[in-house]
Amino acid sequence: MNDSAADGSAGDTPQTEKLQFKTKLAYGAGDLGPAITANISIFFLLVFFTNVAGIPAGLAGSVLIIGKIWDAINDPFVGFLTDKTKSRRWGRRLPWLLYGAIPFGVFFFLQWIVPPFSVWGLFWYYVAIGVVSQVFYTVVNLPYTAMTPELTQDYDERTSLNSFRFTFSIGGSILSLILSKIVFSLISDRSQQYLVLAAVCTVISVLGLYWCVYGTRDRVLAFEAKRIQLEEPPSIPFIEQLKIVFTNRPFLFVIGIYLCSWLGVQITASIIPYFVVYCMRLQEADVPTVMIAVQGTALVMLFFWSNLSKKVGKKVVYFLGMSLWIIAAAGLYFLQPGQIGLMYLMAVMAGFGVSTAYLVPWSMIPDVIELDELQTGQRREGVFYGFMVLLQKFGLAFGLFLVGNALQAYGFKEAVAGQTGLPTQPESALLAIRLAVGPLPTICLIAGLFLTYFYPITREMHAEIMLKLKQRQEKI
Repeated sequence: MNDSAADGSAGDTPQTEKLQFKTKLAYGAGDLGPAITANISIFFLLVFFTNVAGIPAGLAGSVLIIGKIWDAINDPFVGFLTDKTKSRRWGRRLPWLLYGAIPFGVFFFLQWIVPPFSVWGLFWYYVAIGVVSQVFYTVVNLPYTAMTPELTQDYDERTSLNSFRFTFSIGGSILSLILSKIVFSLISDRSQQYLVLAAVCTVISVLGLYWCVYGTRDRVLAFEAKRIQLEEPPSIPFIEQLKIVFTNRPFLFVIGIYLCSWLGVQITASIIPYFVVYCMRLQEADVPTVMIAVQGTALVMLFFWSNLSKKVGKKVVYFLGMSLWIIAAAGLYFLQPGQIGLMYLMAVMAGFGVSTAYLVPWSMIPDVIELDELQTGQRREGVFYGFMVLLQKFGLAFGLFLVGNALQAYGFKEAVAGQTGLPTQPESALLAIRLAVGPLPTICLIAGLFLTYFYPITREMHAEIMLKLKQRQEKI
Protein backbone atom coordinates (compact mmCIF):
# COMPACT_ATOMS: atom_id res chain seq x y z
CA MET A 1 0.00 0.00 0.00
CA ASN A 2 1.45 3.34 -0.95
CA ASP A 3 1.52 6.41 1.25
CA SER A 4 -1.08 8.30 -0.73
CA ALA A 5 -3.57 5.67 0.29
CA ALA A 6 -2.34 5.49 3.81
CA ASP A 7 -1.85 9.10 4.84
CA GLY A 8 -3.38 11.39 2.31
CA SER A 9 -4.11 11.90 -1.33
CA ALA A 10 -1.52 11.68 -4.05
CA GLY A 11 -1.49 15.44 -4.35
CA ASP A 12 1.37 17.87 -4.41
CA THR A 13 2.78 17.22 -0.94
CA PRO A 14 1.54 14.35 1.24
CA GLN A 15 3.37 16.03 4.09
CA THR A 16 0.69 18.74 4.19
CA GLU A 17 -1.98 16.09 4.89
CA LYS A 18 -2.89 15.11 8.42
CA LEU A 19 -1.01 12.10 9.74
CA GLN A 20 -2.96 8.96 10.47
CA PHE A 21 -3.17 7.82 14.08
CA LYS A 22 -1.30 4.57 13.33
CA THR A 23 1.55 6.51 11.72
CA LYS A 24 1.88 8.78 14.74
CA LEU A 25 1.75 5.73 16.98
CA ALA A 26 4.50 3.96 15.04
CA TYR A 27 6.65 7.09 15.03
CA GLY A 28 6.22 7.47 18.79
CA ALA A 29 7.29 3.85 19.31
CA GLY A 30 10.69 4.72 17.84
CA ASP A 31 11.55 6.69 20.97
CA LEU A 32 10.61 3.85 23.30
CA GLY A 33 14.03 2.17 23.17
CA PRO A 34 16.18 5.29 23.53
CA ALA A 35 13.87 6.53 26.30
CA ILE A 36 13.96 3.30 28.30
CA THR A 37 17.73 2.88 28.03
CA ALA A 38 18.43 6.56 28.70
CA ASN A 39 16.06 6.58 31.68
CA ILE A 40 17.66 3.53 33.26
CA SER A 41 21.07 5.15 32.74
CA ILE A 42 19.94 8.50 34.15
CA PHE A 43 18.44 7.10 37.32
CA PHE A 44 20.58 4.06 38.03
CA LEU A 45 23.94 4.12 36.23
CA LEU A 46 25.75 6.27 38.78
CA VAL A 47 24.13 4.30 41.64
CA PHE A 48 25.14 1.05 39.90
CA PHE A 49 28.74 2.21 39.58
CA THR A 50 29.06 3.37 43.22
CA ASN A 51 26.81 0.89 45.07
CA VAL A 52 27.20 -2.28 42.97
CA ALA A 53 30.47 -2.16 41.01
CA GLY A 54 32.19 -0.32 43.88
CA ILE A 55 33.75 2.48 41.78
CA PRO A 56 34.46 5.81 43.60
CA ALA A 57 31.83 8.47 42.83
CA GLY A 58 34.22 10.84 41.05
CA LEU A 59 35.64 8.08 38.86
CA ALA A 60 32.14 6.79 38.14
CA GLY A 61 30.98 10.25 37.08
CA SER A 62 33.94 10.51 34.71
CA VAL A 63 33.10 7.33 32.76
CA LEU A 64 30.61 8.88 30.33
CA ILE A 65 32.42 12.23 30.01
CA ILE A 66 35.32 10.47 28.26
CA GLY A 67 32.96 9.30 25.54
CA LYS A 68 31.99 12.90 24.78
CA ILE A 69 35.35 13.48 23.09
CA TRP A 70 34.25 10.96 20.48
CA ASP A 71 30.62 12.10 20.48
CA ALA A 72 31.67 15.61 19.50
CA ILE A 73 32.64 14.08 16.13
CA ASN A 74 30.28 11.11 16.10
CA ASP A 75 26.88 12.81 16.34
CA PRO A 76 27.17 15.51 13.64
CA PHE A 77 29.05 13.05 11.42
CA VAL A 78 26.28 10.44 11.64
CA GLY A 79 23.75 13.19 10.96
CA PHE A 80 25.70 14.20 7.85
CA LEU A 81 25.81 10.56 6.68
CA THR A 82 22.06 10.07 7.14
CA ASP A 83 21.43 13.14 4.99
CA LYS A 84 23.51 11.47 2.25
CA THR A 85 22.10 7.94 2.64
CA LYS A 86 20.21 6.64 -0.41
CA SER A 87 17.90 3.63 -0.26
CA ARG A 88 14.90 3.16 -2.53
CA ARG A 89 13.49 0.55 -0.17
CA TRP A 90 13.96 2.41 3.15
CA GLY A 91 14.78 6.05 2.43
CA ARG A 92 17.53 8.05 4.18
CA ARG A 93 16.79 7.47 7.88
CA LEU A 94 15.17 4.06 8.30
CA PRO A 95 18.17 1.86 7.29
CA TRP A 96 20.04 3.20 10.31
CA LEU A 97 17.25 2.14 12.66
CA LEU A 98 16.78 -1.21 10.93
CA TYR A 99 20.41 -2.34 11.12
CA GLY A 100 21.40 -0.51 14.31
CA ALA A 101 18.61 -1.74 16.59
CA ILE A 102 20.15 -5.04 17.73
CA PRO A 103 23.73 -3.74 18.34
CA PHE A 104 22.16 -0.82 20.23
CA GLY A 105 20.40 -3.26 22.57
CA VAL A 106 23.38 -5.59 23.02
CA PHE A 107 25.86 -2.89 24.04
CA PHE A 108 23.36 -1.29 26.41
CA PHE A 109 23.05 -4.66 28.16
CA LEU A 110 26.84 -5.08 28.45
CA GLN A 111 27.04 -1.89 30.54
CA TRP A 112 25.33 -3.67 33.45
CA ILE A 113 27.76 -6.56 33.83
CA VAL A 114 30.32 -6.46 36.68
CA PRO A 115 33.45 -8.31 35.43
CA PRO A 116 35.95 -9.58 38.04
CA PHE A 117 38.35 -6.68 37.43
CA SER A 118 40.15 -4.19 39.66
CA VAL A 119 38.66 -0.71 40.12
CA TRP A 120 40.69 0.67 37.22
CA GLY A 121 39.90 -2.42 35.13
CA LEU A 122 36.21 -1.81 35.72
CA PHE A 123 36.65 1.86 34.89
CA TRP A 124 38.17 1.16 31.47
CA TYR A 125 35.68 -1.64 30.78
CA TYR A 126 32.76 0.73 31.33
CA VAL A 127 34.46 3.48 29.33
CA ALA A 128 34.95 1.15 26.34
CA ILE A 129 31.45 -0.34 26.45
CA GLY A 130 29.95 3.10 27.09
CA VAL A 131 31.63 4.65 24.05
CA VAL A 132 30.43 1.88 21.72
CA SER A 133 26.97 1.94 23.30
CA GLN A 134 26.71 5.69 22.68
CA VAL A 135 27.73 5.20 19.04
CA PHE A 136 24.80 2.85 18.46
CA TYR A 137 22.51 5.14 20.45
CA THR A 138 23.39 7.82 17.90
CA VAL A 139 22.94 5.41 14.99
CA VAL A 140 19.29 4.75 15.93
CA ASN A 141 18.23 7.91 17.76
CA LEU A 142 19.62 10.65 15.52
CA PRO A 143 18.00 9.46 12.25
CA TYR A 144 14.79 8.88 14.21
CA THR A 145 14.64 12.45 15.53
CA ALA A 146 15.46 13.81 12.07
CA MET A 147 12.30 12.16 10.69
CA THR A 148 9.92 14.70 12.33
CA PRO A 149 10.02 17.39 9.60
CA GLU A 150 9.89 14.67 6.92
CA LEU A 151 6.63 13.23 8.22
CA THR A 152 4.74 16.54 8.27
CA GLN A 153 5.38 20.21 7.53
CA ASP A 154 2.37 21.50 9.44
CA TYR A 155 3.34 23.74 12.40
CA ASP A 156 0.73 22.39 14.86
CA GLU A 157 0.80 18.84 13.48
CA ARG A 158 4.46 18.66 14.43
CA THR A 159 3.63 19.54 18.00
CA SER A 160 1.02 16.75 17.92
CA LEU A 161 3.57 14.33 16.43
CA ASN A 162 6.05 15.21 19.17
CA SER A 163 3.29 14.60 21.72
CA PHE A 164 3.04 11.01 20.49
CA ARG A 165 6.81 10.71 20.50
CA PHE A 166 7.13 11.91 24.07
CA THR A 167 4.12 9.89 25.18
CA PHE A 168 6.19 6.84 24.29
CA SER A 169 9.32 8.50 25.65
CA ILE A 170 7.84 9.32 29.06
CA GLY A 171 5.69 6.19 28.98
CA GLY A 172 8.83 4.16 28.35
CA SER A 173 10.52 5.90 31.25
CA ILE A 174 7.59 5.02 33.51
CA LEU A 175 7.58 1.44 32.21
CA SER A 176 11.28 1.11 33.00
CA LEU A 177 10.64 2.35 36.54
CA ILE A 178 7.74 -0.07 37.03
CA LEU A 179 9.93 -2.90 35.74
CA SER A 180 12.72 -1.82 38.10
CA LYS A 181 10.32 -1.87 41.05
CA ILE A 182 9.12 -5.37 40.11
CA VAL A 183 12.64 -6.69 39.52
CA PHE A 184 14.03 -5.13 42.71
CA SER A 185 11.21 -6.67 44.76
CA LEU A 186 11.68 -10.15 43.28
CA ILE A 187 15.49 -10.32 43.25
CA SER A 188 17.58 -9.53 46.32
CA ASP A 189 21.06 -9.63 44.78
CA ARG A 190 21.93 -6.10 43.55
CA SER A 191 24.09 -7.15 40.59
CA GLN A 192 21.42 -9.59 39.38
CA GLN A 193 18.72 -6.92 39.74
CA TYR A 194 20.36 -4.61 37.23
CA LEU A 195 21.31 -7.45 34.87
CA VAL A 196 17.73 -8.76 34.63
CA LEU A 197 16.33 -5.23 34.32
CA ALA A 198 18.78 -4.44 31.49
CA ALA A 199 17.87 -7.66 29.64
CA VAL A 200 14.13 -6.95 29.72
CA CYS A 201 14.61 -3.32 28.67
CA THR A 202 16.87 -4.40 25.80
CA VAL A 203 14.20 -6.64 24.27
CA ILE A 204 11.50 -3.95 24.54
CA SER A 205 13.83 -1.32 23.06
CA VAL A 206 14.67 -3.34 19.96
CA LEU A 207 11.02 -4.24 19.30
CA GLY A 208 9.99 -0.58 19.55
CA LEU A 209 12.54 0.45 16.93
CA TYR A 210 11.31 -2.20 14.48
CA TRP A 211 7.71 -1.05 15.00
CA CYS A 212 8.78 2.46 14.03
CA VAL A 213 10.64 1.29 10.93
CA TYR A 214 7.76 -0.70 9.47
CA GLY A 215 5.00 1.64 10.67
CA THR A 216 6.40 4.86 9.15
CA ARG A 217 7.98 3.41 6.01
CA ASP A 218 5.19 4.40 3.58
CA ARG A 219 5.05 7.98 4.81
CA VAL A 220 8.83 8.37 4.75
CA LEU A 221 9.10 6.97 1.22
CA ALA A 222 6.39 9.39 0.04
CA PHE A 223 8.51 12.27 1.32
CA GLU A 224 11.60 10.79 -0.34
CA ALA A 225 9.78 10.48 -3.68
CA LYS A 226 8.75 14.15 -3.51
CA ARG A 227 12.23 15.27 -2.43
CA ILE A 228 13.94 13.38 -5.28
CA GLN A 229 11.63 15.04 -7.84
CA LEU A 230 12.97 18.45 -6.87
CA GLU A 231 16.27 19.61 -8.30
CA GLU A 232 18.67 19.82 -5.39
CA PRO A 233 21.30 22.56 -5.26
CA PRO A 234 25.00 21.61 -5.16
CA SER A 235 26.09 19.84 -1.98
CA ILE A 236 27.80 21.97 0.65
CA PRO A 237 30.96 20.50 2.29
CA PHE A 238 30.51 19.13 5.82
CA ILE A 239 32.68 21.77 7.53
CA GLU A 240 30.79 24.51 5.71
CA GLN A 241 27.51 22.98 6.87
CA LEU A 242 28.68 23.20 10.47
CA LYS A 243 29.48 26.87 9.97
CA ILE A 244 25.99 27.50 8.58
CA VAL A 245 24.38 25.63 11.50
CA PHE A 246 26.13 27.87 14.00
CA THR A 247 25.26 31.04 12.10
CA ASN A 248 21.55 30.12 12.35
CA ARG A 249 20.60 32.41 15.25
CA PRO A 250 17.30 30.71 16.21
CA PHE A 251 19.11 27.35 16.33
CA LEU A 252 21.61 28.74 18.82
CA PHE A 253 18.68 29.72 21.04
CA VAL A 254 17.13 26.25 20.71
CA ILE A 255 20.29 24.38 21.62
CA GLY A 256 20.78 26.73 24.59
CA ILE A 257 17.20 26.18 25.77
CA TYR A 258 17.53 22.43 25.32
CA LEU A 259 20.89 22.18 27.04
CA CYS A 260 19.66 24.12 30.07
CA SER A 261 16.43 22.08 30.26
CA TRP A 262 18.15 18.75 29.77
CA LEU A 263 20.88 19.51 32.31
CA GLY A 264 18.12 20.25 34.82
CA VAL A 265 16.49 16.92 34.02
CA GLN A 266 19.72 14.91 34.18
CA ILE A 267 21.06 16.42 37.39
CA THR A 268 17.73 15.98 39.18
CA ALA A 269 17.22 12.44 37.89
CA SER A 270 20.71 11.25 38.77
CA ILE A 271 20.59 12.59 42.34
CA ILE A 272 17.02 11.54 43.24
CA PRO A 273 17.98 7.94 44.18
CA TYR A 274 20.59 9.30 46.61
CA PHE A 275 18.16 11.94 47.93
CA VAL A 276 15.41 9.41 48.63
CA VAL A 277 17.71 6.91 50.39
CA TYR A 278 20.13 9.15 52.27
CA CYS A 279 18.22 12.42 52.90
CA MET A 280 14.65 11.14 53.23
CA ARG A 281 15.83 7.85 54.84
CA LEU A 282 13.59 5.64 52.74
CA GLN A 283 14.35 2.23 51.25
CA GLU A 284 15.93 1.67 47.83
CA ALA A 285 12.66 0.03 46.73
CA ASP A 286 10.92 3.42 47.24
CA VAL A 287 13.09 5.15 44.63
CA PRO A 288 11.13 3.98 41.53
CA THR A 289 7.85 5.11 43.15
CA VAL A 290 9.12 8.68 43.56
CA MET A 291 10.41 8.75 40.00
CA ILE A 292 7.11 7.37 38.69
CA ALA A 293 5.36 10.34 40.35
CA VAL A 294 7.56 12.70 38.30
CA GLN A 295 7.34 10.82 35.01
CA GLY A 296 3.64 9.96 35.41
CA THR A 297 2.76 13.62 35.87
CA ALA A 298 4.94 14.54 32.88
CA LEU A 299 3.08 12.00 30.75
CA VAL A 300 -0.37 13.23 31.80
CA MET A 301 0.60 16.87 31.22
CA LEU A 302 2.17 16.26 27.81
CA PHE A 303 -1.07 16.48 25.82
CA PHE A 304 -2.35 19.31 27.99
CA TRP A 305 0.73 21.40 27.22
CA SER A 306 0.51 20.40 23.54
CA ASN A 307 -3.06 21.65 23.23
CA LEU A 308 -2.37 24.77 25.29
CA SER A 309 0.60 25.68 23.06
CA LYS A 310 -1.79 25.95 20.09
CA LYS A 311 -3.64 28.73 21.94
CA VAL A 312 -0.94 30.60 23.82
CA GLY A 313 2.28 29.56 22.05
CA LYS A 314 5.34 27.49 22.95
CA LYS A 315 7.04 30.22 24.96
CA VAL A 316 4.18 30.65 27.43
CA VAL A 317 3.86 26.88 27.93
CA TYR A 318 7.59 26.62 28.64
CA PHE A 319 7.46 29.47 31.18
CA LEU A 320 4.50 27.92 33.02
CA GLY A 321 6.08 24.47 33.27
CA MET A 322 9.53 25.68 34.28
CA SER A 323 8.16 28.02 36.94
CA LEU A 324 6.42 25.12 38.69
CA TRP A 325 9.59 23.03 38.46
CA ILE A 326 11.72 25.80 40.02
CA ILE A 327 9.31 26.01 42.97
CA ALA A 328 9.51 22.22 43.36
CA ALA A 329 13.33 22.25 43.30
CA ALA A 330 13.42 24.84 46.07
CA GLY A 331 10.99 22.75 48.10
CA LEU A 332 13.07 19.58 47.74
CA TYR A 333 16.15 21.32 49.12
CA PHE A 334 14.39 22.10 52.41
CA LEU A 335 12.55 18.77 52.84
CA GLN A 336 13.27 16.76 55.98
CA PRO A 337 12.86 13.04 56.78
CA GLY A 338 9.22 12.22 57.51
CA GLN A 339 7.77 14.83 55.10
CA ILE A 340 6.84 12.13 52.60
CA GLY A 341 3.60 13.75 51.43
CA LEU A 342 5.39 17.00 50.62
CA MET A 343 8.08 15.05 48.78
CA TYR A 344 5.48 13.51 46.46
CA LEU A 345 3.82 16.92 45.95
CA MET A 346 7.19 18.36 44.88
CA ALA A 347 7.70 15.37 42.58
CA VAL A 348 4.35 16.02 40.89
CA MET A 349 5.15 19.73 40.46
CA ALA A 350 8.52 18.85 38.94
CA GLY A 351 6.70 16.57 36.50
CA PHE A 352 4.77 19.59 35.15
CA GLY A 353 8.08 21.18 34.14
CA VAL A 354 9.76 17.99 32.92
CA SER A 355 7.02 17.53 30.29
CA THR A 356 7.69 21.00 28.83
CA ALA A 357 11.44 20.30 28.86
CA TYR A 358 10.74 17.33 26.60
CA LEU A 359 8.10 18.91 24.36
CA VAL A 360 8.99 22.53 23.63
CA PRO A 361 12.65 22.47 22.46
CA TRP A 362 12.07 19.49 20.15
CA SER A 363 9.00 21.14 18.57
CA MET A 364 11.14 24.22 17.83
CA ILE A 365 13.80 22.36 15.81
CA PRO A 366 11.72 21.70 12.64
CA ASP A 367 10.95 25.43 12.44
CA VAL A 368 14.67 26.18 12.53
CA ILE A 369 15.31 23.61 9.77
CA GLU A 370 12.80 25.29 7.47
CA LEU A 371 14.42 28.67 8.08
CA ASP A 372 17.75 27.11 7.10
CA GLU A 373 16.15 25.62 3.95
CA LEU A 374 14.81 29.05 3.01
CA GLN A 375 18.25 30.61 3.47
CA THR A 376 20.37 27.86 1.84
CA GLY A 377 18.04 25.87 -0.44
CA GLN A 378 18.96 22.58 1.28
CA ARG A 379 17.29 20.39 3.92
CA ARG A 380 19.88 19.22 6.43
CA GLU A 381 17.80 17.67 9.22
CA GLY A 382 20.57 15.22 10.07
CA VAL A 383 23.11 17.92 10.90
CA PHE A 384 20.72 19.92 13.11
CA TYR A 385 19.37 16.88 14.91
CA GLY A 386 22.93 15.59 15.26
CA PHE A 387 23.74 18.52 17.52
CA MET A 388 20.52 18.03 19.48
CA VAL A 389 21.31 14.37 20.15
CA LEU A 390 24.87 15.37 21.05
CA LEU A 391 23.49 17.83 23.62
CA GLN A 392 21.13 15.17 24.99
CA LYS A 393 24.03 12.80 25.60
CA PHE A 394 26.29 15.59 26.81
CA GLY A 395 23.59 16.62 29.28
CA LEU A 396 23.39 13.06 30.63
CA ALA A 397 27.16 12.64 30.86
CA PHE A 398 27.89 16.11 32.22
CA GLY A 399 25.07 15.79 34.77
CA LEU A 400 26.49 12.49 36.02
CA PHE A 401 30.00 13.95 35.96
CA LEU A 402 28.95 16.96 38.06
CA VAL A 403 26.98 14.88 40.54
CA GLY A 404 29.63 12.17 40.85
CA ASN A 405 32.52 14.56 41.42
CA ALA A 406 30.49 16.75 43.78
CA LEU A 407 29.63 13.70 45.89
CA GLN A 408 33.26 12.59 46.01
CA ALA A 409 34.48 16.11 46.85
CA TYR A 410 32.01 16.23 49.76
CA GLY A 411 33.13 12.89 51.17
CA PHE A 412 30.57 10.43 49.74
CA LYS A 413 31.40 6.81 50.65
CA GLU A 414 30.95 4.25 47.90
CA ALA A 415 30.00 0.63 48.65
CA VAL A 416 32.45 -2.24 48.33
CA ALA A 417 31.59 -4.57 45.44
CA GLY A 418 29.40 -7.38 46.76
CA GLN A 419 28.55 -5.52 49.98
CA THR A 420 24.97 -6.17 51.19
CA GLY A 421 24.28 -2.93 53.15
CA LEU A 422 24.96 0.69 52.24
CA PRO A 423 27.56 2.81 54.08
CA THR A 424 26.49 5.72 56.33
CA GLN A 425 27.16 9.06 54.70
CA PRO A 426 28.73 12.12 56.43
CA GLU A 427 26.81 15.40 56.75
CA SER A 428 28.96 16.96 54.03
CA ALA A 429 27.81 14.33 51.52
CA LEU A 430 24.16 14.90 52.52
CA LEU A 431 24.64 18.64 51.87
CA ALA A 432 26.03 17.89 48.40
CA ILE A 433 22.97 15.75 47.63
CA ARG A 434 20.62 18.59 48.69
CA LEU A 435 22.54 21.14 46.60
CA ALA A 436 22.32 18.86 43.57
CA VAL A 437 18.57 18.29 43.95
CA GLY A 438 17.66 21.98 44.46
CA PRO A 439 19.93 24.96 43.64
CA LEU A 440 21.97 23.35 40.84
CA PRO A 441 19.07 22.43 38.51
CA THR A 442 17.34 25.72 39.39
CA ILE A 443 20.26 27.69 37.92
CA CYS A 444 19.97 25.68 34.68
CA LEU A 445 16.19 26.20 34.47
CA ILE A 446 16.41 29.97 35.00
CA ALA A 447 19.01 30.20 32.21
CA GLY A 448 16.61 28.28 29.95
CA LEU A 449 13.79 30.71 30.73
CA PHE A 450 16.01 33.67 29.81
CA LEU A 451 16.88 32.14 26.41
CA THR A 452 13.25 31.19 25.69
CA TYR A 453 12.12 34.78 26.23
CA PHE A 454 14.36 35.92 23.34
CA TYR A 455 13.66 32.98 20.96
CA PRO A 456 12.75 34.71 17.66
CA ILE A 457 10.55 32.28 15.65
CA THR A 458 6.81 32.79 16.27
CA ARG A 459 3.85 31.03 14.64
CA GLU A 460 3.46 34.03 12.30
CA MET A 461 7.12 33.99 11.30
CA HIS A 462 6.96 30.23 10.62
CA ALA A 463 3.88 30.70 8.41
CA GLU A 464 5.80 33.30 6.40
CA ILE A 465 8.76 30.91 6.03
CA MET A 466 6.50 28.10 4.76
CA LEU A 467 4.77 30.45 2.30
CA LYS A 468 8.11 31.50 0.80
CA LEU A 469 9.25 27.86 0.55
CA LYS A 470 6.01 26.94 -1.23
CA GLN A 471 6.45 29.83 -3.66
CA ARG A 472 10.01 28.70 -4.38
CA GLN A 473 8.89 25.12 -5.09
CA GLU A 474 6.14 26.32 -7.43
CA LYS A 475 8.76 28.11 -9.52
CA ILE A 476 10.81 24.94 -9.96
